[in-house]
Amino acid sequence: MMRGLEGKAAIVTGGAGGIGSALCRRLADEGAKVGVFDLRADAAETVAKEIGKGASAHACDITDLASVTAAVAAFEAAQGPTDVLVNNAGWDKFAYFLETTPEDWDKIIAINLRGPIHLHHAVLKGMQARRQGRVVNIASDAGRVGSSMEAVYSACKGGMIAFTKTIARELARSNVTVNCVCPGPTDTPLLAQFLGGGEQGEKAYESLKRSIPLKRLGQPDDLAGMVAFLASEDAAYITGQVISVSGGLTMSG
Repeated sequence: MMRGLEGKAAIVTGGAGGIGSALCRRLADEGAKVGVFDLRADAAETVAKEIGKGASAHACDITDLASVTAAVAAFEAAQGPTDVLVNNAGWDKFAYFLETTPEDWDKIIAINLRGPIHLHHAVLKGMQARRQGRVVNIASDAGRVGSSMEAVYSACKGGMIAFTKTIARELARSNVTVNCVCPGPTDTPLLAQFLGGGEQGEKAYESLKRSIPLKRLGQPDDLAGMVAFLASEDAAYITGQVISVSGGLTMSG
């Protein structure tokens, strides 16, 4: 068990998804009161009910600051001031950059960059005033090393890495830590969409698996331990850091 998560109020965006639900379950197992934030209210409710342990579901469109502010207010009214914020929600459309449109860029930027910025703005003022808090941003190794067919997504994730470091500097005097976890290829519906279906998709899957030193794709639960650690008192002296969870595929210094 990680130290210091018992009774803490924790928000996880994209909490009804594959990675998000794994993060919610782990934080709840550590004793946190989890807020499952998701665009899909029914899915968030399902995950919250599965978890039990005081978890609550909150419909939230992270691209809309008013929706974020309302969801955070509802969560804090139910669970108390936010101690932990995990920005996990994300989305991508796989295509070579020159085949994409401004509408594609706007949606990708709204979800992957503006969305987390909205959450920081809504939550950090309270953390600063209380002089305590943990923020864990889920970026991507695409933001560290690039990824074909994910140019604007990679730009957003690279932006989130830089944003994380800057906010870590600004909030350090308030005892608020801000860190970034970068998943490598993780077995989610988004990755399945990227690899495609049928025999060709299976070949791409096996090729990707072979390229990873640990010889398997990441699972959502592989990320949960690192997120729980960074949210805990065990990581009290860690801030502004970027950690890849990629089976060794990326080894960034």
